[in-house]
Amino acid sequence: MVKKFADVQPGGSLILAWQVKDKNVLVVGGGEVAAGRILNCLNADAKVTVVCPKSGLNPEVAYRLAEKQITHIDRLFEPTDLDTADMVMVAVDDPAASTAIWKLCKEKRIPANIADVPPECDFYFGSVHRDGPLQIMVSTNGKGPRLAASIRKLIAGRLPKNVGNAIESVGELRKRLRKVAPKAEEGPQRMKWMSKVSDTYTWEQMCEMTEEDMENLLLFYPANKVPNFSILVALRGGQTVQDLDVFQGQFGFSVGV
Repeated sequence: MVKKFADVQPGGSLILAWQVKDKNVLVVGGGEVAAGRILNCLNADAKVTVVCPKSGLNPEVAYRLAEKQITHIDRLFEPTDLDTADMVMVAVDDPAASTAIWKLCKEKRIPANIADVPPECDFYFGSVHRDGPLQIMVSTNGKGPRLAASIRKLIAGRLPKNVGNAIESVGELRKRLRKVAPKAEEGPQRMKWMSKVSDTYTWEQMCEMTEEDMENLLLFYPANKVPNFSILVALRGGQTVQDLDVFQGQFGFSVGV
């Protein structure tokens, strides 16, 4: 029997979470579009250098400069600006100059984005919803930025409240689990157990989970079990699993003390 596989849908982009922490990002321009690019990069912990005459900095970019969040070169772009750049973003009202910078980036194999010129972009900026560690990007591959923003708002409006806090809790629990089961060969088992945790508890319960709850929850990991959240609540304040007798019958195992 021939297995049915997903159909190829050409024309899309490879959407990735690009890690630019401590990378050198060069932004050419200092207007409104550049300001948005700069904020995105700062949120990703990049080192941002802005090349633009000081008179061309809009209030937001000027604020970033005053707060020493960016490095500023007070002049027009020069080819040598690319010498230390890991990524380039161009946002100037000069098509000829933008294309010239794009070609230089291609020669040096530096990924670049030329604002409002999709053919001269190695990557696009989508419309992003951010809630703590959660990031959701909607991309129209450069065809409809305003439509992407509308779709992003629609998705964000349907997300559970405090979803970012719940994700923080999951991340902390995973970190603690690695200390309990640190061996590489235990990876598949850790992933399966974390999946059970995510399937068992609601967003609200994950947000409510305390450090004590996490430590108590990890007691159930060796048996590959996940208790009802009410049990974790009952264990608060120093109660033990033996006090609650939850390991008999309900889970079919016991924990030695």
